[in-house]
Amino acid sequence: MFTNKEGQTIPKVTFHTRQNHEWVDVDSTSLFEGKNVIVFSLPGAFTPTCSSSHVPRYNQLEAVFKQNGVDDIICISVNDAFVMNEWQQDQKAENITFMPDGNGDFSEGMGLLVDKQHLGFGKRSWRYSMFVKNGVIDKMFIEADEPGDPFNVSDADTMLEYIAPNAEKPHDVTIMSRSGCPYCAKAKARLQEAGMEYDELVLNKHYTSRSLRAIAGVESVPQIFIDGDLIGGSDALEEWFS
Repeated sequence: MFTNKEGQTIPKVTFHTRQNHEWVDVDSTSLFEGKNVIVFSLPGAFTPTCSSSHVPRYNQLEAVFKQNGVDDIICISVNDAFVMNEWQQDQKAENITFMPDGNGDFSEGMGLLVDKQHLGFGKRSWRYSMFVKNGVIDKMFIEADEPGDPFNVSDADTMLEYIAPNAEKPHDVTIMSRSGCPYCAKAKARLQEAGMEYDELVLNKHYTSRSLRAIAGVESVPQIFIDGDLIGGSDALEEWFS
């Protein structure tokens, strides 16, 4: 069982970062002093859950967090600075500050450095998140001490529910399109006008006509999906907005 450190100050350590091809030491005090900061820590860069769920959702909700008093979101992992920098670029997670805890000093100070030698990982951080106010831990969400890599409480949505339970979350939007399609261009312009970010899947690049029929049940594009629901084409999108 891991110890919850709510009410305690964060560990005083030095992170050895790599910025513009130079080594830059960052002390933990400077990251937290006078700020409201979300920290989420995970077992390793480029690992499945960390890359597919943990980092992307915090990155997506960054604007909502900032609207509700959060100054920064920090991702910590027991990896070196080169790995963390490459992972941030790979994830396109420009809204998050990545901190390399290469020696595990911060994770050990949190009491959450665990042995992953059976996986060939050595010492790694247990998965958790916390909300830190001016260097003092206000709230912690620590994953259950059970086998595997549990991911149930340290996610971005759980943190947002704690900080701002009534906050409006951004819609999840995907548009299936094809190159040169004027109706696709119209739909994308409408989404941009509304300030809605979206993922675009392009015919014969990301999917085939068979996939379109299987997923949307039609053969025409665009097909817009919002929060798991099929909206339809550009006219249907206008109806959705109205």
